[in-house]
Amino acid sequence: MEEPPSPMSKEMPSSFAGNSDFYEENRWKKIGRRLKEEPLIPLGCAVTCWALFGASRSIRRGESWKAQQMFRMRLYGQAFTIVAMIAGSFYYNSDRILRKEYDALVQERKAQEKRNAWIRELEARDKEEKDWREKIAKVTEKREEEARARRAKEEEKVREGGPLTKAVKEIKNKIQ
Repeated sequence: MEEPPSPMSKEMPSSFAGNSDFYEENRWKKIGRRLKEEPLIPLGCAVTCWALFGASRSIRRGESWKAQQMFRMRLYGQAFTIVAMIAGSFYYNSDRILRKEYDALVQERKAQEKRNAWIRELEARDKEEKDWREKIAKVTEKREEEARARRAKEEEKVREGGPLTKAVKEIKNKIQ
């Protein structure tokens, strides 16, 4: 039966071709890239923080009208940030989909490499064990052969007989 095609045969998304920074980015590079992609979101956050700071300063000074103005500014900054986030999500949606596909392929490739490394390790261990067993079998066979040779020599000596056996044979010959 024919095996299905490997998932590793899928091609990488072509829109990222040649961009090694995109493939190998750390946290700081990712933050920098996101700031470049959507610069309006940090701007809206900065406006919101500035408005909150201004409102707290106005409250401490007792300028209620200025505090109200700053709270309104905070509201506008938050609304601007939310609109920028929604617009950016629509604008960069296709890139995010491609990024997720790429991350999934990278994860799959790493898992495949890890599995292949594990298989190579198991094969190496298996070969090592087979070599060890062969070596033990050769040593055992050699020892058995030496033991057989010793037994054969001892049997030969018994057949030939020692000095006592020779004397017994001579006495038998004389009796007959």
